[in-house]
Amino acid sequence: MSGRPSAPRIWALPARETTLADDKYQQGMAMRRAVLGDAHVDRAETKKTPFDEDFQKLITEAAWGSVWTREGLTKRERSLLTIAFMAALGHHDELAMHIRATANTGATIDDIKEVLLMVAIYGGVPAANAAIAVAKRTYAEMEDGS
Repeated sequence: MSGRPSAPRIWALPARETTLADDKYQQGMAMRRAVLGDAHVDRAETKKTPFDEDFQKLITEAAWGSVWTREGLTKRERSLLTIAFMAALGHHDELAMHIRATANTGATIDDIKEVLLMVAIYGGVPAANAAIAVAKRTYAEMEDGS
C-alpha cells in the first residue's frame, strides 16, 4: 500500500432519503403549479379521465416530483433545457406550454432565442425554424392575453 491517499470514489454517492410516492406526487403537483401556473394545472386536472389519470400521476411524480424538484439546476435552467428538447423533438404543443411557463421560471425571450439558435445547430434548422414559428405565435398570444 502506497502513502498516497486513495482517489475519491465518485460512484459512491451519499445516501438519500427515500420519499413515499404520495410525497413525490404532492411535491410534483406543487412544482407543476409553480412552473405552469394554477390555471393550466386546474384545466388539465379537470380534463383528466380514467383513461389518462395513471399517466397524469406518472408525469406528476416522475417529471415534476422527481426531476424538476432536484437540486443542481434552477427552474430557469430546467425550463431552457425542456424548451430545447421540445423544439428539437418537434413537440410543438409542449413547446408552447413551456414557453408560456417562462413567465414563472425566469427564462427570458432572449434566453429562448439563444436556445433556439442552439437547437438549429444541434437539432437541425427545420426543427428550429418550426420552433421559432411556435415561439412567435405563443409570445403573440401571451401579449394578447390569450
